[in-house]
Amino acid sequence: MRICLWLSLIVILCNQQLCAQKDTVILKKERHQHFLPKIILPSVFILSGVLLTGKQIEKDWQVAVRNKVGYDYHTNMEDYIQYVPYVEIYLGDLAGIKAKNHWFDQTKNIFIGGLFTTLITHSLKIGVGKERPDGSSKRSFSSGHTATSFLGATILYHEFKDSSPLLAYSGYAFSTSTGGLRVINNRHWVSDVIAGAGVGILVANLVYYIEPLKNWNPFRTNNNLTFSPIINGDEFTFVAVLTF
Repeated sequence: MRICLWLSLIVILCNQQLCAQKDTVILKKERHQHFLPKIILPSVFILSGVLLTGKQIEKDWQVAVRNKVGYDYHTNMEDYIQYVPYVEIYLGDLAGIKAKNHWFDQTKNIFIGGLFTTLITHSLKIGVGKERPDGSSKRSFSSGHTATSFLGATILYHEFKDSSPLLAYSGYAFSTSTGGLRVINNRHWVSDVIAGAGVGILVANLVYYIEPLKNWNPFRTNNNLTFSPIINGDEFTFVAVLTF
């Protein structure tokens, strides 16, 4: 009788373990399936930029844009609006909108994403050596401004897509404007901007999928620390206050 009870207990435990392992495999499979489209879209952007670069059609587009706005037109607005999605992230935190991650984890993802985006874009600039439309240098492909802005917009999306879709998607309006202004200002070809957008989106999606340094957050359980951005004219800084 005891042997039968022990055998029954072993069978139940083994069955539960197998079910748990099966559930884990299913969850991992679903996670991979959900991530696949997030790789495909930015990859299409990058590939499109590569295929379009140097073609006559993008040269014709550039001429048409300059004819429309005027050859003397220039603005440096994109130097500022490329960072608006990043400001939105912290403003969302200050407003009490529920984000996916703690502010420190957000900052960590921004730093890691920014590092890899910079490495990729600058490597492409040096490796491709494409001349800018205005002839100022051979560092045109791909657009660093656009990549930086789309990185921020995609991080903003990941943080607030479940709690505030309007805020989550708003960053893409600024990143698209950034890319458009780079073309209007004759600093980049259309292909540079498309590829830059793809790089920024791809890096952000990879950071949120891999979650590097996920468990490193010394401030997660510290309720005495407050963190806030300060905007003063053209200056943008962050202030951390620790209360004892």
